[in-house]
Amino acid sequence: MSRRISRSPLAWPLLAALLALVGVACSASHQSASPHCPDAKQSCPASASSAARGAGPSTTAREAPGSPTASPSPTGQPTATAGPSGAPGKPAGACASPGACGFPDARTTGPRTPLKPHKTGYLAVRTNGLVIRGWDITGSLDVYANDVTVIDTRITSDSWWGINLRPGYHGLRVLHSTITAVPGKGPDNGGVDYAVSNMGGSSVEVGWCDVSVFGDALSMGQGDLHDNYVHDIVPFINQGGEWQHTDAVISGGGNTGQLIIRHNTLLNPTSLKQGASGSIGLFADTGVVRNVTVDHNWIAGGAYALYGGDKGANGIKVTDNVFSTQYHPASGGYGTVAHWNAGGTGNVWRNNRMSDGRPIQPEPSS
Repeated sequence: MSRRISRSPLAWPLLAALLALVGVACSASHQSASPHCPDAKQSCPASASSAARGAGPSTTAREAPGSPTASPSPTGQPTATAGPSGAPGKPAGACASPGACGFPDARTTGPRTPLKPHKTGYLAVRTNGLVIRGWDITGSLDVYANDVTVIDTRITSDSWWGINLRPGYHGLRVLHSTITAVPGKGPDNGGVDYAVSNMGGSSVEVGWCDVSVFGDALSMGQGDLHDNYVHDIVPFINQGGEWQHTDAVISGGGNTGQLIIRHNTLLNPTSLKQGASGSIGLFADTGVVRNVTVDHNWIAGGAYALYGGDKGANGIKVTDNVFSTQYHPASGGYGTVAHWNAGGTGNVWRNNRMSDGRPIQPEPSS
């Protein structure tokens, strides 16, 4: 079950022909992504964004730390019993699309206010408590400070990352923002690797963000990832001459804190021939995978849609998720779940289903 093998991708399921494409709307324009938002075609939002488009923000970077405005997350849970779709945020049974069942899409993520251009290039942030609000950034942020907040902002990167938190620092929050990149302009042989990267040992919050292009979009061992829309990942050949493995969320293990992945739409359309890894990749690359909650997400694509941490993984709770067939009949090209440690202490698998309502039982790790 190695994630480093590749085969021809499977055909799209017949279910795709049944999807009603209603009112697809792209988010604030990405300078890099296709204007047609191919992944957004799978979304049929039942309502407009819960975040109102307000008046122009202050463009002063230094603000009182405070508590940035954030939208509430739907609390409903899907069930494993087939039946008609429930109200947004409370899916039940079969689900045709993420937006129709209350999961994040282009309408509920990204900046809520007008933006002011800032061509920062590479910017090292060294001011504790800094709030960056209302910027349209061409460049990337490298954070060497505590309690930094990026909110209602767009970042278009041509570097390794969009936002990176360095070791020894804490309190980074990235909210209501769009994080994308320019394919072919990054340092890794023209590719780009991480939209938000946590190199430290503390939690990073990423919420209500529209994330695209980056190969491993949200990369961290501990954090709170909620209400995000990750889509349109762009594969590339890295400096080693190989296809860069792609994941919507990736964790390399060895973490000491909690990683919470709750109420996100996580799409990895990368083909198996071009390095698809997972939509959620929990890998024991640097140590044991522990203390991860994967709850109430819409998950689609990858070689396997979910890599579950492998032998030794403990405290992994996977509950009430919808695994979509929009790219592959089994959600991932080879299957739905791989490397699940069913006997691990505190590991829970409950109420996970396919988007057509079928319940899922994971493969045990081998």
